[in-house]
Amino acid sequence: QVQLVESGGGLVQPGGSLRLSCTASGFTFSSFGMRWYRQAPGRERELVATISTTGASTDYGDSMNGRFTISRDNAKNSVYLQMNSLKPEDTAVYTCNARRWSWPKWVEYWGQGTQVTVSS
Repeated sequence: QVQLVESGGGLVQPGGSLRLSCTASGFTFSSFGMRWYRQAPGRERELVATISTTGASTDYGDSMNGRFTISRDNAKNSVYLQMNSLKPEDTAVYTCNARRWSWPKWVEYWGQGTQVTVSS
């Protein structure tokens, strides 16, 4: 059974930090690129960060402005999102995504999400 389970969300004050984790099972984690998305109420889902299968390549959404860092540990089947200098506008449900091209289509798996609330 394929699972992606996020953890680490919660309530944090502006300027604070959080580290999100996403642990995978039921598929070959090291063969999948990983992504973090977020979605705030009333807004479209936004791509936060991506990381390649080996972790050698990463990319970030424009809104992150160098505050977030994505990483992965293939030995632990896990991907992480370190979030620093958090702002109220970072409040959203954060969801991890596994994605791999398997001709003729993308194979994707999604987690359930973890809530991040930035508020004083």
